[in-house]
Amino acid sequence: MRLGSWYLQGFGVWVIQLRSNKQLVGTCGFWQGLEWPTELTWWILPEYRGQGIASEASQAAIEYAYTHFKWDHVETYMHDENAAARALAEKIGGQKNRRLRFPDDLTRDVYRFSR
Repeated sequence: MRLGSWYLQGFGVWVIQLRSNKQLVGTCGFWQGLEWPTELTWWILPEYRGQGIASEASQAAIEYAYTHFKWDHVETYMHDENAAARALAEKIGGQKNRRLRFPDDLTRDVYRFSR
């Protein structure tokens, strides 16, 4: 039996599909590896990037975390060179909260999203 994040942690990622034809275009939700902080995460297939899909999905996930999970904060982080992820985090209201060293020994900026 394979156990997933939803079963083990009570959260995970959702599949993103187009309304028009149910085409899979990516995922968005929450992830937490062993000894890592919980993060908002997303990926979008290259041909669907730049259309606001990640922004819309991320905003919905953030609202879900505050409303349904009753979390007191939502955060994300990314590699320093990931300008697209940084721009998206800032576009949807993420504020740089701190810089943190992670279990992979890399240091990253952590962005927090207000309710």
